[in-house]
Amino acid sequence: MDFADDLTLFCLKMETLESELTCPICLELFEDPLLLPCAHSLCFNCAHRILVSHCTPSEPIQSISAFQCPTCRYVITLNQRGLEGLKRNVTLQNIIDRYQKASLSGPNSPNETRRERAAPERKAMTSPGDRVQCQFCEQDPPQEAVKTCITCEVSYCDECLKATHPNKKPFTGHRLIEPLLDSHVRGVMCLEHEEEKVNMYCVTDEQLICSLCKLVGRHRDHQVAALGDRFDKLKSSPGRFLYVAGSGLSHQEADQHALDSNLNSLIKRTTELESIMGKLIQTCQHVEVNASRQENKLLEECDVLINIVQQRRQIIATKIKEGKSVRMRKLAQQIASCKQCIERSSSLISLADQTLKETDHARFLLTAKSTCERVSMATASSQILLPEMNLNDTFDSFALDFTREKKMLESLDYLTAPNPPVIREELCTASYDTITVHWTTDDEFSVVSYELQYAIFTSQSNVVSLCNSAESWMIVPNIKQNHYTVHGLQCGIKYIFVLKAINQAGTRSSEPGKLKTNSQPFKLDAKSAHKKLRVSHDNLTVERDETSSKKSHSQDKFSTHSSYGVTGNVFIDSGRHYWEALIGGSTWFAVGIAYKSAPKHEWVGKNSASWVLSRCNNSWVVLLLDYDSGSLSFYDAVGSQHLYTFDVSFAQPVCPVFNVWNRCLTILTGLPIPDHLEGKDYNH
Repeated sequence: MDFADDLTLFCLKMETLESELTCPICLELFEDPLLLPCAHSLCFNCAHRILVSHCTPSEPIQSISAFQCPTCRYVITLNQRGLEGLKRNVTLQNIIDRYQKASLSGPNSPNETRRERAAPERKAMTSPGDRVQCQFCEQDPPQEAVKTCITCEVSYCDECLKATHPNKKPFTGHRLIEPLLDSHVRGVMCLEHEEEKVNMYCVTDEQLICSLCKLVGRHRDHQVAALGDRFDKLKSSPGRFLYVAGSGLSHQEADQHALDSNLNSLIKRTTELESIMGKLIQTCQHVEVNASRQENKLLEECDVLINIVQQRRQIIATKIKEGKSVRMRKLAQQIASCKQCIERSSSLISLADQTLKETDHARFLLTAKSTCERVSMATASSQILLPEMNLNDTFDSFALDFTREKKMLESLDYLTAPNPPVIREELCTASYDTITVHWTTDDEFSVVSYELQYAIFTSQSNVVSLCNSAESWMIVPNIKQNHYTVHGLQCGIKYIFVLKAINQAGTRSSEPGKLKTNSQPFKLDAKSAHKKLRVSHDNLTVERDETSSKKSHSQDKFSTHSSYGVTGNVFIDSGRHYWEALIGGSTWFAVGIAYKSAPKHEWVGKNSASWVLSRCNNSWVVLLLDYDSGSLSFYDAVGSQHLYTFDVSFAQPVCPVFNVWNRCLTILTGLPIPDHLEGKDYNH
């Protein structure tokens, strides 16, 4: 085996080793490798980029507590130190260091081969006229260069490179790169001295110059600076240097400033895109996992359906077989009975026929009578002997119709959120502190549960703000039936209800429904009635009783010589309330409210503790009390005419009061507030 074969074998081994030392993220040799708990390795910077891709631009990287190994997808959990808490793979780093030293020991090293593989497009795009030729070849034409030595500033073909750069010092320190054109190798040349490279910067003219320009040229008296110093100065703070001759930056400084600004924007944008790409990749992974799970679920569910269909087919087939067997057995029995009857009848017919043919008078008379009796008996009993037959039972009534099931199978699809339910306001009921809500839905079978939300309705414009504010709603979750009774509501208040239908695929909400509670129901307090008043057994009617003058009352609350009153049996301290008073034949009456502490021996309404409306010509009066807003309004129920409104800041609970002069007064309570009185605001 010659030297070339040894070199080829060496390169192959180095390339194999290189693949083992390559990071799975950046596809370069590991740099500062981390040893992951799953025994794989990862560059520190690559791990950092993974964490960056999992957080938003405004989110600190310290908030990411875990990531997946790119090789085996094992979840790596980080402690409070983050990536610094992972161990460094020191052994791997030492191997890489020795490998890099070995790869720099000669030409055609695996490291260089990898660079060649990394840029095939650049070679492919090079036209024949742009190909770099060997500058050391004596052949005509020269061979194509494979390397350019930056130190020598010369491009070499493979043979010339081996001849001029043996694997010995000092040539091992030369830097070999992909072949470049001569102009790129030589660098930037001076405009005035074409053979000289620029190595200075003229601050006065803001121009690149060479040493000859400073010594003998027109820049000899100008202020100059080293290229490195000028570069570092502009690089560190490009925005500080203003062009002295004008109001803006100098050309070079402006270019540098623009480059830095654009570069920073590009880096920022690239970081954002990397983060977005990381999230997109993560989303793709979730889609893959979820889709795979759903595909498996689909197969399982279809197998279950197929098993059910097969079981039902077997059951129905058994029923058909049993039905056929029963009918065939019954028909066989009937056929056998008919056959026996036919045989007996045929025998008797033959006997009768012989008797009729008999010519001997004696023999005919001897057998005719018995034969006639047998024929008569056979004819009479033929219907009894024949079995009961049902010729219509041909098994055609055993029909199969799977139309509904076919439609159900044709409608098989993945689960979607249920259709929004509809609140049936016409079916809903209410009391003074409860509302029973009823609703319907088109696809009740797809609903797992319902959620009822409700809040106090103040105005139509408030609906939008209510829908946008979750704190304003009372929520009743996990309702299984299609109705629910809400308890503990305020009297005479309108509420807005929204219903959600819920299943695994999501939720859909109904249109808002508005329902209201009734007013507080109450009756007349017979104990508070004047001694000349009589309260009915149902405590809803009071009338003047001139004959009852001997009644004794422990509390004659409104007793005077001209006041015959009675109170309701309830004290109100909140909410809205509505009741009606029907007056029968009274020439005078007074209705209203009073504090519990109202004076006992004064006119009702003649003090600061009671508020009443006295009338003598109305037969039906409506009262609307809004305790919280401090208003008491009176209306003529017949013509819906507003009569009067008290504006009061109530300090105590109040009770309804009623006064009649003669005849009777009946109350209607526990009623809902009519819609035409909602929102009324009258000034007295």
